[in-house]
Amino acid sequence: MPRSYSPAAFDSSSRGRYSHISTSSFGDDPFYHPSSSSSSFSAFRYGSSRFAVLAAVPAGLYKASVTRFGRRRGPALLCFCCLALVLTTLAFHGRFASGARRWPFVGRGSTVVFEREQLRKIWEWEILSGHYPSTRPIPTEIGFTAPPSNPALPASAAFKAPAGSDGRVVTHTVGTGAERIYPEVKNRPPEFGHPPRPIPGSIIDLDVIFENCDFSSGKYVRDCHEMLRLGAGLDDAARLRREDVDYLRYIYVLDGEGDHITARDRNATAALPTPPSKRASADWEHDLPLPPYSQYNPSHRQSSPCPEDDPRIFHMFWAGPFTDKPYMAMLAFLFTQNLGLHLEDPAVENNVCRPQLWLWVSRGPADAMPSPTAVEEMYDELRNNAWASPFLHPRFRDVIQFRLWNTTEQLDGVEELRHDWRSLGDELFRSEGRSKKEEAKKKLGVPVDLDGKSAVTHETYNKLPVVLSDLVRFVLCHRYGGVYLDVDMLFLRDWEELWGWSGSFSYRWSHEDRYNTAVLRLRRGSALGTFLLRTALKNGFDFHPTMMSRYLKEAHMDRLLYRVPDALFDPAWLSTDLRRAHWWSSPEYFQRDRPPQPFFTDFDQFFNTPPEASAAPSVVGFDGFFRGAYLYHYHNEWWKPFDSARFWPDLGPRFAEAEKMGRAAVANRSANFPVGIVRNDKRDLDWATVLKRTFEAYIRGERPNMYGEWIRW
Repeated sequence: MPRSYSPAAFDSSSRGRYSHISTSSFGDDPFYHPSSSSSSFSAFRYGSSRFAVLAAVPAGLYKASVTRFGRRRGPALLCFCCLALVLTTLAFHGRFASGARRWPFVGRGSTVVFEREQLRKIWEWEILSGHYPSTRPIPTEIGFTAPPSNPALPASAAFKAPAGSDGRVVTHTVGTGAERIYPEVKNRPPEFGHPPRPIPGSIIDLDVIFENCDFSSGKYVRDCHEMLRLGAGLDDAARLRREDVDYLRYIYVLDGEGDHITARDRNATAALPTPPSKRASADWEHDLPLPPYSQYNPSHRQSSPCPEDDPRIFHMFWAGPFTDKPYMAMLAFLFTQNLGLHLEDPAVENNVCRPQLWLWVSRGPADAMPSPTAVEEMYDELRNNAWASPFLHPRFRDVIQFRLWNTTEQLDGVEELRHDWRSLGDELFRSEGRSKKEEAKKKLGVPVDLDGKSAVTHETYNKLPVVLSDLVRFVLCHRYGGVYLDVDMLFLRDWEELWGWSGSFSYRWSHEDRYNTAVLRLRRGSALGTFLLRTALKNGFDFHPTMMSRYLKEAHMDRLLYRVPDALFDPAWLSTDLRRAHWWSSPEYFQRDRPPQPFFTDFDQFFNTPPEASAAPSVVGFDGFFRGAYLYHYHNEWWKPFDSARFWPDLGPRFAEAEKMGRAAVANRSANFPVGIVRNDKRDLDWATVLKRTFEAYIRGERPNMYGEWIRW
């Protein structure tokens, strides 16, 4: 007999769709529930804790799902919605908040724009030009079937070429260069007290450096610095006897022509591996015009200390009003590099190649079309700026140059870019796949705050000059040669042996598997430079270090740009950095069990040294500051003063006008300084202050530079 149902049985406001159990307990009226003790909403009625109210939300959602969809479908749909919410949150976190800056579970398209034949052509050009002085194997994906001759490797490090070509892939080169001699570098009595200048024409062996300093193989920055100090004689009179120190010799000189080949066992790869995958929705770069092979010309063959094809130029880029940041970079350059300032006529008496520092000045958001009088206006600003005017002194004319950056002229001067860059329009300045044109609305330059109360942070300052500088470094090094350095870096020693390394290099991004191009060495007009510029052009003109790392890795070109351990150029990065496996995980710190000297856990400690460590700067001074490293990188702390108590160029009577301008600028600010030994001076000087006053004492003639040389005027 058929059942009969009353209309009330299907009243969705009081019962579930399929259940005969009363759903009145899920009603919306909080006063309806029979027992206030069993109702979660009674907590709201009687003003209980907020936690009780929040705890009622899941029950309310469950009630709504059951009421609307039934006891089975309702909870299932609720679980699905919760899972979708979690995945959506994680997706937006991965795209906008994580370091990867991309949607999860979505594969990244390939950035490769050259076929394997073209990539092999680039590799061959670099090797035959002597730009690969390394024994590291060539990637099998490049597909060499015969080993190329390598004039930058000694014959004793060579491999014997196979008797016949069997189509197998080879990953080695045949050294045909001069033999290497690794001398002991140190001063001898009576020249103790200061380290010796590097041997002219000496060369750093980055393979030895990598073996002893690579973070991935468990090496400590502290131990790397000891090798760098002892191998270059930087400890000098303070050297202590150590055993088994032959491995410390990482600097060599060349001996003889080495035009013979010494055989060594070799292993060939059996098959040609899969070529690099093509970039989606783009054609291959078929036409790869390269200049003739560069003539490898090591120092012992040169008639002049400075080779024309490999100029020793340090490039830096600065936007906005001059502050103490480029001032300190230039002082550190004068204090450490072999400029011959202790000689009356360095150009005649100093038989070494004197490096130059070219500071490229940006005067606009993008510098696309500077005015005809832009250069004159630039020099007027420099002459009237306390921090810049000292470096216009005639004594520094041959070693420091100010140059106006002109984006249009520079890009038109690079053959690889001149015909295509204008088509990018508003997308000219991209970083990690995103346009940065909105940054142009922000004020150019970052003012230095003397009281440490600046509202400017790493998130808020104008980053358009940073994005522009990512492009600038590759254009300048490819067009002029030399090395690009960020302005927030300080020289700590002579670069002679680094100039001797004939290849290209950058350095590692802390513990991560990518480059930091804050230091970039490229040979002028090289095939590697052509590859980088054309690949960036075809990938949105994005020169961010993360993207450059992708270009190199995906095309198997990364070994042509040697990734130097960061102990050489960024010695505090590992100890100040951390890693989280997930956002909810505890942080993992690096090398804090055996940190370098000094021990920083934050880059701010360079400018504001903690009280418990503030005795060291004044006691050990410059000689105790990451001794052995070539540079120190303080990472964008633009708004923090090097010396808040003496915030002006303190360079002596020759630069009295600059000091007067600096003091006048300070007088117009409201600043409260702590009282120390002298008025307006801190009791314990910070590391930044000690370095500034050390460099200034050298310019004033009150002390020698780090190599015992006194400046002559």
